[in-house]
Amino acid sequence: MTVPDEWALLEERTEYETSWYDGGYDLLEQPDGTEKRYYWAQLPDAVVVVARVDGGVLADADGDGDHLLFVEQYRPTIRETHLELPAGIVEGGESYTTAAARELEEETGFRPSSTALLQEYAVATGVLRHDRGIVYAEGLEPGERELDTNEFLDVRTIPVSEALERVREGPTNDATLSGLLLAKEDGVL
Repeated sequence: MTVPDEWALLEERTEYETSWYDGGYDLLEQPDGTEKRYYWAQLPDAVVVVARVDGGVLADADGDGDHLLFVEQYRPTIRETHLELPAGIVEGGESYTTAAARELEEETGFRPSSTALLQEYAVATGVLRHDRGIVYAEGLEPGERELDTNEFLDVRTIPVSEALERVREGPTNDATLSGLLLAKEDGVL
């Protein structure tokens, strides 16, 4: 990270560290000469997976068309159950596509034969130091589901033609909406 010449970084302080993220502030001299603390939380990179599966591979799919895989899970932070695209943390040395394949299999029990990075972007830049990748996955085959100790989620399938409308009904999260809109704009949905 670089600071433009018209801004001066006077201090960078990490105030707390957790197993999930760090938090702190930067004390900056602003272009007008005043000083201000800008607070931040730093999280590891994350990946969101738009996973298309042929209806014939799914035991519970209605109809013969293609479906997207979702997970439904309770989010204790906001005390709501959300319908979301599979997602997770990019582990050390992984690319977004490698992390997407791993997370997809761990959360849903399906392994993709093909993945493609649709977009990488910074999230909530007013408060977070956090990047996210949206990955499209297809050619899904059954694999081994292996949930983390804090994951209590159910796999859901929704026909591709209904997916965007369904998540807009809510509740869902920003990553799911962004992922579906980006995949639609890129022509993979």
